[in-house]
Amino acid sequence: MSAERATLSGQAHDEVADWWATAISRIEPGVIELRGRPVQDLIGTLDFVSAIWLLLRGELPRPRQAALLEAALVASVDHGPHAPSIAAARMAATCGIGLNSAVATGVNLLGDTHGGAGQQCVELLTEIHERKAGGGDLGTIVDEVLAVWRARSRYVPGFGHRFHPVDPRRGPLLSLVDEAARDGVVAGDHLRAARAVETALNRDRATPLPMNIDGATAVVYAELGFPPPLARGLFVLSRSVGILAHAWEEAQGGGRNKGPIPPSIRPTYLG
Repeated sequence: MSAERATLSGQAHDEVADWWATAISRIEPGVIELRGRPVQDLIGTLDFVSAIWLLLRGELPRPRQAALLEAALVASVDHGPHAPSIAAARMAATCGIGLNSAVATGVNLLGDTHGGAGQQCVELLTEIHERKAGGGDLGTIVDEVLAVWRARSRYVPGFGHRFHPVDPRRGPLLSLVDEAARDGVVAGDHLRAARAVETALNRDRATPLPMNIDGATAVVYAELGFPPPLARGLFVLSRSVGILAHAWEEAQGGGRNKGPIPPSIRPTYLG
């Protein structure tokens, strides 16, 4: 092989090798490393939540950080068959497809409207936090930011719930963040921003509009330093557990081709 051809061959090799260059994992014959840590050293010593943190952040979390992330993930695992993602997974499980496809069907329904409020709430709280860092009254900043958000949509992400007057997951999560802020695990700035938003939204309201699970988990993810898109990604990881459980349960029932309503009920005809 000529020197010129060898050089071109080396360049081609480097180009191919760099195509999926990654700092997440190193996989070679007999070698599996996650963020530079041999997998055999992690098996049996690292919990799953810390493994999630390691792969996403490139470092191990402190125990209190891992516990807070775990609490948020547990809180979001399931919300019953009336959640579109779970209903779709259950229907898919009766259609003769594999369990993985049924789970994928449910996960693929998690979009801006169903499943995206956590990401949007992190964006909202981050905007408030960044403006507050520049000085000014928190209440005034919240009113100004909310005015802009409400001009785009009548919904403020992370607040109010179509099913629960008070989301039962809100209180425990915020209490954990309160404790973490008191102990210096997190700064508490996003928590204060969220509570200020809640106060502003409930000003002069007869019916309360409390923070919901999306708002509470958004506080956790923002306080832990996760960027907004990862708030949705983490929610997808969490809700995948419930989607899997429901798809498996439905598959065990033996039903076939179940639609969204029983066959005895006919959809209203509008023609």
